[in-house]
Amino acid sequence: MADHDESKEHAEEPVDDLDEVSEVIPFTYSITAYGADYPVDSLVKRIEAHDVLVPRFSWEPKEPGAIVGFQREYVWPRPKADRFIESLLLGLPVPGIFLVKEQSGRLLVLDGHQRLFTLHSYYQGVIHAEEYRLQGVQERFAGKRYKDLDTEDRRRLDDSIIHATVVRQDEPSEDQSSIYVIFERLNTGGVNLQPQEIRVALYHGELVGVLRHLNDHEPWRQLYGRRSSRLKDLEMILRFFALYFHSAKYASPMKDFLNRYMAANRHLARQPENVLESVFMRTIDTIQAGLGQRAFRPKRALNAAVIDSLMTAVARRLDHGPINDKAGFAKRYEALLADAGYIAAVETGTSQEANVQARLELATAAFADVQ
Repeated sequence: MADHDESKEHAEEPVDDLDEVSEVIPFTYSITAYGADYPVDSLVKRIEAHDVLVPRFSWEPKEPGAIVGFQREYVWPRPKADRFIESLLLGLPVPGIFLVKEQSGRLLVLDGHQRLFTLHSYYQGVIHAEEYRLQGVQERFAGKRYKDLDTEDRRRLDDSIIHATVVRQDEPSEDQSSIYVIFERLNTGGVNLQPQEIRVALYHGELVGVLRHLNDHEPWRQLYGRRSSRLKDLEMILRFFALYFHSAKYASPMKDFLNRYMAANRHLARQPENVLESVFMRTIDTIQAGLGQRAFRPKRALNAAVIDSLMTAVARRLDHGPINDKAGFAKRYEALLADAGYIAAVETGTSQEANVQARLELATAAFADVQ
Protein backbone atom coordinates (compact mmCIF):
# COMPACT_ATOMS: atom_id res chain seq x y z
CA MET A 1 0.00 0.00 0.00
CA ALA A 2 1.32 3.42 -0.89
CA ASP A 3 2.24 5.76 1.92
CA HIS A 4 -0.51 8.22 2.80
CA ASP A 5 0.48 11.63 1.49
CA GLU A 6 -1.38 14.13 3.68
CA SER A 7 0.00 17.11 1.76
CA LYS A 8 -1.58 15.84 -1.46
CA GLU A 9 -4.88 15.14 0.30
CA HIS A 10 -5.14 18.74 1.45
CA ALA A 11 -3.69 20.35 -1.68
CA GLU A 12 -6.02 22.52 -3.72
CA GLU A 13 -7.26 21.17 -7.05
CA PRO A 14 -5.87 23.62 -9.66
CA VAL A 15 -8.68 25.60 -11.30
CA ASP A 16 -8.25 27.94 -14.26
CA ASP A 17 -10.58 30.83 -13.52
CA LEU A 18 -10.85 34.58 -13.45
CA ASP A 19 -9.30 36.22 -10.41
CA GLU A 20 -12.47 36.89 -8.44
CA VAL A 21 -10.54 38.56 -5.65
CA SER A 22 -9.44 41.32 -8.03
CA GLU A 23 -12.92 41.84 -9.51
CA VAL A 24 -14.39 45.16 -8.42
CA ILE A 25 -18.02 45.32 -7.32
CA PRO A 26 -19.58 48.73 -8.06
CA PHE A 27 -20.44 50.28 -4.70
CA THR A 28 -23.93 51.74 -5.04
CA TYR A 29 -25.35 50.99 -1.63
CA SER A 30 -26.73 52.97 1.27
CA ILE A 31 -25.29 51.90 4.61
CA THR A 32 -25.49 53.05 8.19
CA ALA A 33 -22.51 52.70 10.51
CA TYR A 34 -22.43 53.62 14.17
CA GLY A 35 -20.42 52.93 17.28
CA ALA A 36 -21.72 50.93 20.22
CA ASP A 37 -20.17 49.99 23.56
CA TYR A 38 -20.95 46.54 24.94
CA PRO A 39 -20.09 45.32 28.45
CA VAL A 40 -18.20 42.04 28.29
CA ASP A 41 -20.81 40.03 30.20
CA SER A 42 -23.49 41.35 27.82
CA LEU A 43 -21.55 40.16 24.77
CA VAL A 44 -21.03 36.72 26.28
CA LYS A 45 -24.74 36.40 27.08
CA ARG A 46 -25.66 37.53 23.56
CA ILE A 47 -23.36 34.88 22.08
CA GLU A 48 -24.97 32.19 24.21
CA ALA A 49 -28.44 33.39 23.19
CA HIS A 50 -27.39 33.37 19.50
CA ASP A 51 -28.12 37.09 19.30
CA VAL A 52 -24.47 37.57 18.32
CA LEU A 53 -23.41 35.11 15.64
CA VAL A 54 -19.74 34.22 15.47
CA PRO A 55 -18.96 32.95 11.95
CA ARG A 56 -16.54 30.06 12.01
CA PHE A 57 -14.88 28.36 9.09
CA SER A 58 -16.20 24.89 9.89
CA TRP A 59 -19.03 22.77 8.57
CA GLU A 60 -19.90 21.64 12.08
CA PRO A 61 -19.62 24.70 14.33
CA LYS A 62 -19.58 23.66 17.97
CA GLU A 63 -19.41 26.95 19.82
CA PRO A 64 -22.64 28.69 20.88
CA GLY A 65 -23.74 31.17 18.25
CA ALA A 66 -21.29 29.82 15.70
CA ILE A 67 -22.20 29.47 12.03
CA VAL A 68 -20.29 28.38 8.97
CA GLY A 69 -18.41 31.41 7.79
CA PHE A 70 -15.40 33.45 6.92
CA GLN A 71 -13.58 33.54 10.25
CA ARG A 72 -10.63 31.23 10.55
CA GLU A 73 -10.35 28.56 13.22
CA TYR A 74 -9.24 29.82 16.60
CA VAL A 75 -5.55 30.56 16.18
CA TRP A 76 -4.58 32.70 19.15
CA PRO A 77 -1.82 31.14 21.25
CA ARG A 78 -2.69 30.83 24.94
CA PRO A 79 -0.32 33.62 26.06
CA LYS A 80 -2.07 36.08 23.74
CA ALA A 81 -5.51 35.00 24.93
CA ASP A 82 -4.48 35.26 28.58
CA ARG A 83 -2.99 38.72 28.07
CA PHE A 84 -6.24 39.84 26.45
CA ILE A 85 -8.23 38.75 29.51
CA GLU A 86 -5.64 40.33 31.79
CA SER A 87 -5.88 43.65 29.93
CA LEU A 88 -9.61 43.74 30.59
CA LEU A 89 -9.09 42.83 34.25
CA LEU A 90 -6.65 45.73 34.54
CA GLY A 91 -9.06 48.14 32.86
CA LEU A 92 -6.81 48.65 29.84
CA PRO A 93 -8.29 49.55 26.43
CA VAL A 94 -8.52 46.73 23.90
CA PRO A 95 -9.15 46.74 20.12
CA GLY A 96 -12.75 47.00 19.02
CA ILE A 97 -14.82 44.58 16.99
CA PHE A 98 -16.81 44.92 13.75
CA LEU A 99 -20.45 43.75 13.65
CA VAL A 100 -23.10 43.53 10.95
CA LYS A 101 -26.73 44.08 11.92
CA GLU A 102 -28.90 41.68 9.98
CA GLN A 103 -32.56 42.21 9.09
CA SER A 104 -33.47 39.80 11.88
CA GLY A 105 -31.81 42.13 14.37
CA ARG A 106 -29.06 39.66 15.15
CA LEU A 107 -25.44 40.76 14.98
CA LEU A 108 -22.92 38.98 12.77
CA VAL A 109 -19.27 39.24 13.80
CA LEU A 110 -17.32 40.55 10.83
CA ASP A 111 -14.07 41.08 12.70
CA GLY A 112 -13.24 40.13 16.29
CA HIS A 113 -13.86 36.41 16.39
CA GLN A 114 -10.65 35.60 18.25
CA ARG A 115 -11.44 38.07 21.05
CA LEU A 116 -15.02 36.93 21.46
CA PHE A 117 -14.07 33.26 21.40
CA THR A 118 -11.47 33.94 24.09
CA LEU A 119 -14.01 35.76 26.27
CA HIS A 120 -16.64 33.08 25.89
CA SER A 121 -14.12 30.36 26.65
CA TYR A 122 -12.94 32.11 29.81
CA TYR A 123 -16.48 32.60 31.07
CA GLN A 124 -17.22 28.93 30.37
CA GLY A 125 -14.00 27.88 32.07
CA VAL A 126 -12.86 25.68 29.18
CA ILE A 127 -10.59 26.29 26.20
CA HIS A 128 -9.59 23.58 23.73
CA ALA A 129 -11.16 20.96 26.02
CA GLU A 130 -8.92 22.07 28.87
CA GLU A 131 -9.73 23.96 32.04
CA TYR A 132 -9.18 27.66 31.41
CA ARG A 133 -6.95 29.05 34.17
CA LEU A 134 -4.98 32.21 33.45
CA GLN A 135 -1.23 31.76 32.98
CA GLY A 136 1.66 34.18 32.56
CA VAL A 137 -0.31 37.05 34.07
CA GLN A 138 -0.04 39.13 37.24
CA GLU A 139 0.14 37.02 40.35
CA ARG A 140 -3.29 38.03 41.65
CA PHE A 141 -4.91 36.58 38.50
CA ALA A 142 -2.60 33.60 37.94
CA GLY A 143 -4.27 30.19 37.97
CA LYS A 144 -7.76 31.62 38.25
CA ARG A 145 -10.81 30.64 36.28
CA TYR A 146 -13.58 33.19 35.81
CA LYS A 147 -15.50 31.80 38.74
CA ASP A 148 -12.37 31.99 40.92
CA LEU A 149 -11.89 35.73 40.45
CA ASP A 150 -12.39 38.00 43.42
CA THR A 151 -15.77 39.72 43.39
CA GLU A 152 -14.21 43.07 42.52
CA ASP A 153 -12.12 41.63 39.69
CA ARG A 154 -15.06 39.68 38.30
CA ARG A 155 -17.22 42.79 38.35
CA ARG A 156 -14.49 44.78 36.60
CA LEU A 157 -14.27 42.15 33.86
CA ASP A 158 -18.06 41.97 33.48
CA ASP A 159 -18.29 45.74 33.17
CA SER A 160 -15.32 46.15 30.82
CA ILE A 161 -16.33 47.75 27.56
CA ILE A 162 -15.72 46.34 24.09
CA HIS A 163 -16.27 49.01 21.46
CA ALA A 164 -18.01 47.85 18.30
CA THR A 165 -18.55 49.40 14.92
CA VAL A 166 -21.97 48.24 13.76
CA VAL A 167 -22.83 48.33 10.05
CA ARG A 168 -26.26 47.91 8.50
CA GLN A 169 -27.08 47.94 4.81
CA ASP A 170 -30.15 50.11 4.26
CA GLU A 171 -30.57 49.94 0.48
CA PRO A 172 -30.99 47.52 -1.12
CA SER A 173 -32.26 45.67 1.93
CA GLU A 174 -32.51 42.23 0.34
CA ASP A 175 -28.80 41.43 0.17
CA GLN A 176 -25.54 42.15 1.95
CA SER A 177 -23.47 43.27 -1.03
CA SER A 178 -22.04 46.32 0.71
CA ILE A 179 -21.05 44.20 3.71
CA TYR A 180 -19.25 41.85 1.32
CA VAL A 181 -17.26 44.79 -0.04
CA ILE A 182 -16.49 46.06 3.47
CA PHE A 183 -15.21 42.68 4.58
CA GLU A 184 -13.03 42.35 1.49
CA ARG A 185 -11.38 45.61 2.49
CA LEU A 186 -10.96 44.50 6.09
CA ASN A 187 -9.57 41.16 4.96
CA THR A 188 -5.94 42.22 4.74
CA GLY A 189 -4.18 40.07 7.31
CA GLY A 190 -2.84 36.56 6.85
CA VAL A 191 -4.15 34.45 3.97
CA ASN A 192 -6.83 36.37 2.09
CA LEU A 193 -10.21 34.72 2.17
CA GLN A 194 -11.78 33.69 -1.10
CA PRO A 195 -15.18 34.98 -2.26
CA GLN A 196 -17.08 31.79 -1.42
CA GLU A 197 -15.61 31.75 2.08
CA ILE A 198 -17.18 35.14 2.66
CA ARG A 199 -20.48 34.22 1.02
CA VAL A 200 -21.19 31.26 3.27
CA ALA A 201 -21.13 33.60 6.25
CA LEU A 202 -22.94 36.63 4.87
CA TYR A 203 -25.64 34.51 3.24
CA HIS A 204 -25.85 31.73 5.81
CA GLY A 205 -29.03 29.72 5.48
CA GLU A 206 -30.48 26.54 4.04
CA LEU A 207 -28.77 27.00 0.66
CA VAL A 208 -25.36 26.55 2.30
CA GLY A 209 -26.52 23.18 3.63
CA VAL A 210 -27.72 22.13 0.19
CA LEU A 211 -24.39 23.08 -1.39
CA ARG A 212 -22.58 21.12 1.28
CA HIS A 213 -24.74 18.06 0.69
CA LEU A 214 -24.37 18.16 -3.09
CA ASN A 215 -20.62 18.66 -2.80
CA ASP A 216 -20.44 15.12 -1.39
CA HIS A 217 -22.18 13.59 -4.43
CA GLU A 218 -19.74 10.91 -5.57
CA PRO A 219 -19.91 11.54 -9.36
CA TRP A 220 -19.21 15.23 -8.66
CA ARG A 221 -16.21 14.31 -6.55
CA GLN A 222 -14.93 12.06 -9.32
CA LEU A 223 -15.21 14.90 -11.83
CA TYR A 224 -13.92 17.75 -9.67
CA GLY A 225 -11.29 15.91 -7.63
CA ARG A 226 -10.09 16.82 -4.15
CA ARG A 227 -12.29 18.86 -1.87
CA SER A 228 -11.35 22.52 -1.80
CA SER A 229 -10.42 23.94 1.58
CA ARG A 230 -11.20 27.36 0.08
CA LEU A 231 -14.70 26.21 -1.02
CA LYS A 232 -14.04 26.57 -4.75
CA ASP A 233 -16.00 23.36 -5.40
CA LEU A 234 -19.03 24.75 -3.58
CA GLU A 235 -18.68 27.97 -5.55
CA MET A 236 -18.83 26.05 -8.82
CA ILE A 237 -22.07 24.35 -7.75
CA LEU A 238 -23.47 27.76 -6.83
CA ARG A 239 -22.31 29.17 -10.16
CA PHE A 240 -24.11 26.40 -12.03
CA PHE A 241 -27.38 27.13 -10.24
CA ALA A 242 -27.08 30.88 -10.78
CA LEU A 243 -26.43 30.49 -14.52
CA TYR A 244 -28.91 27.68 -15.13
CA PHE A 245 -31.78 29.52 -13.47
CA HIS A 246 -30.83 33.14 -14.15
CA SER A 247 -28.34 33.37 -17.03
CA ALA A 248 -30.55 35.94 -18.78
CA LYS A 249 -29.97 38.28 -15.83
CA TYR A 250 -26.21 37.84 -15.80
CA ALA A 251 -24.22 41.03 -15.36
CA SER A 252 -20.55 41.24 -14.53
CA PRO A 253 -18.68 40.99 -12.27
CA MET A 254 -19.23 37.28 -11.69
CA LYS A 255 -18.77 37.49 -7.93
CA ASP A 256 -21.52 40.09 -7.59
CA PHE A 257 -23.83 37.93 -9.73
CA LEU A 258 -23.16 35.00 -7.39
CA ASN A 259 -23.62 37.20 -4.32
CA ARG A 260 -27.02 38.34 -5.57
CA TYR A 261 -28.17 34.81 -6.38
CA MET A 262 -27.04 33.42 -3.04
CA ALA A 263 -28.70 36.29 -1.17
CA ALA A 264 -31.98 35.80 -3.03
CA ASN A 265 -32.08 32.03 -2.49
CA ARG A 266 -30.29 31.72 0.87
CA HIS A 267 -33.49 30.29 2.42
CA LEU A 268 -34.51 28.39 -0.75
CA ALA A 269 -37.31 30.83 -1.52
CA ARG A 270 -36.71 30.72 -5.29
CA GLN A 271 -35.61 27.15 -5.88
CA PRO A 272 -36.36 24.57 -3.16
CA GLU A 273 -33.93 21.83 -2.18
CA ASN A 274 -35.60 19.06 -4.19
CA VAL A 275 -35.39 21.14 -7.39
CA LEU A 276 -31.72 22.00 -6.84
CA GLU A 277 -30.82 18.43 -5.96
CA SER A 278 -32.64 16.97 -8.95
CA VAL A 279 -31.16 19.26 -11.59
CA PHE A 280 -27.64 18.99 -10.14
CA MET A 281 -27.56 15.21 -9.76
CA ARG A 282 -29.05 14.38 -13.14
CA THR A 283 -26.63 16.80 -14.81
CA ILE A 284 -23.53 15.54 -13.01
CA ASP A 285 -24.51 11.89 -13.38
CA THR A 286 -24.94 12.37 -17.13
CA ILE A 287 -21.62 14.18 -17.54
CA GLN A 288 -19.72 11.64 -15.45
CA ALA A 289 -21.23 8.68 -17.29
CA GLY A 290 -20.65 10.17 -20.74
CA LEU A 291 -17.35 12.01 -20.38
CA GLY A 292 -15.66 10.77 -17.23
CA GLN A 293 -12.36 12.39 -16.38
CA ARG A 294 -12.27 14.34 -19.65
CA ALA A 295 -15.07 16.61 -18.44
CA PHE A 296 -14.18 20.03 -17.04
CA ARG A 297 -10.52 19.70 -18.08
CA PRO A 298 -9.77 20.94 -21.59
CA LYS A 299 -6.15 20.80 -20.49
CA ARG A 300 -4.78 19.36 -17.26
CA ALA A 301 -6.39 21.77 -14.82
CA LEU A 302 -10.07 22.26 -14.16
CA ASN A 303 -11.49 25.17 -16.14
CA ALA A 304 -14.25 27.06 -14.31
CA ALA A 305 -15.77 28.49 -17.49
CA VAL A 306 -15.93 25.04 -19.06
CA ILE A 307 -17.57 23.71 -15.89
CA ASP A 308 -20.27 26.37 -15.76
CA SER A 309 -21.09 26.24 -19.48
CA LEU A 310 -20.98 22.44 -19.83
CA MET A 311 -23.19 21.91 -16.79
CA THR A 312 -25.67 24.57 -17.85
CA ALA A 313 -25.87 23.26 -21.41
CA VAL A 314 -26.33 19.64 -20.34
CA ALA A 315 -28.97 20.62 -17.78
CA ARG A 316 -30.87 22.48 -20.50
CA ARG A 317 -30.69 19.44 -22.79
CA LEU A 318 -31.90 17.14 -20.00
CA ASP A 319 -34.97 19.32 -19.59
CA HIS A 320 -36.18 17.54 -22.76
CA GLY A 321 -35.28 14.00 -21.75
CA PRO A 322 -32.27 11.79 -20.97
CA ILE A 323 -29.14 11.49 -23.11
CA ASN A 324 -28.67 7.88 -24.19
CA ASP A 325 -26.06 8.22 -26.94
CA LYS A 326 -22.87 8.40 -24.87
CA ALA A 327 -20.61 8.21 -27.91
CA GLY A 328 -22.49 11.03 -29.61
CA PHE A 329 -22.40 13.05 -26.41
CA ALA A 330 -18.62 12.64 -26.12
CA LYS A 331 -18.16 13.50 -29.81
CA ARG A 332 -20.13 16.74 -29.38
CA TYR A 333 -18.01 17.64 -26.36
CA GLU A 334 -14.76 17.15 -28.28
CA ALA A 335 -16.12 19.28 -31.14
CA LEU A 336 -17.08 22.01 -28.67
CA LEU A 337 -13.55 22.07 -27.25
CA ALA A 338 -12.23 22.54 -30.80
CA ASP A 339 -14.52 25.50 -31.48
CA ALA A 340 -12.41 28.67 -31.63
CA GLY A 341 -15.24 30.86 -30.41
CA TYR A 342 -15.86 28.63 -27.42
CA ILE A 343 -12.17 28.44 -26.54
CA ALA A 344 -11.94 32.23 -26.60
CA ALA A 345 -14.95 32.49 -24.27
CA VAL A 346 -13.54 30.07 -21.69
CA GLU A 347 -9.94 31.27 -21.65
CA THR A 348 -10.00 35.08 -21.55
CA GLY A 349 -12.32 37.65 -20.02
CA THR A 350 -14.47 34.84 -18.69
CA SER A 351 -16.66 37.07 -16.52
CA GLN A 352 -17.44 39.54 -19.32
CA GLU A 353 -21.10 39.42 -20.26
CA ALA A 354 -20.45 38.75 -23.94
CA ASN A 355 -18.15 35.81 -23.18
CA VAL A 356 -20.48 34.29 -20.59
CA GLN A 357 -23.42 34.38 -22.99
CA ALA A 358 -21.27 33.18 -25.91
CA ARG A 359 -20.01 30.06 -24.14
CA LEU A 360 -23.48 29.22 -22.80
CA GLU A 361 -25.05 29.58 -26.26
CA LEU A 362 -22.32 27.58 -28.00
CA ALA A 363 -22.42 24.78 -25.43
CA THR A 364 -26.22 24.67 -25.46
CA ALA A 365 -26.24 24.42 -29.26
CA ALA A 366 -23.60 21.69 -29.20
CA PHE A 367 -25.78 19.31 -27.18
CA ALA A 368 -29.24 20.45 -28.27
CA ASP A 369 -30.00 17.47 -30.54
CA VAL A 370 -27.82 14.74 -29.05
CA GLN A 371 -30.00 11.68 -28.48
